[in-house]
Amino acid sequence: MTPELKAKFDALIAETPVVVFMKGTKQFPQCGFSARVVQALSMLDVPFTDINVLDDWDVREGIKEYSNWPTIPQVYIKGEFIGGSDIIIDLLQSGELAQMVADIKAA
Repeated sequence: MTPELKAKFDALIAETPVVVFMKGTKQFPQCGFSARVVQALSMLDVPFTDINVLDDWDVREGIKEYSNWPTIPQVYIKGEFIGGSDIIIDLLQSGELAQMVADIKAA
């Protein structure tokens, strides 16, 4: 990964409370796993930034290296890598996701 790409990820994740690297957009997810993450966050009325990895091969492969996580989607909350679709759904079902994002509600 280039230093520029790492800096881009660092800045985006630090500046935005919730970031989802996904296939597609929150309006039009391009895979079921990405759609599940969008649905989970939407259920909690959490605003998030969506990064469509299908738009940029370097971002798609770079985020996997950045997080040391092999799959997409990838969710970052308050600067911390949380995981992918299955982890987000587990956190939603346990109530932990709601606690993690309680102070990030949509205005």
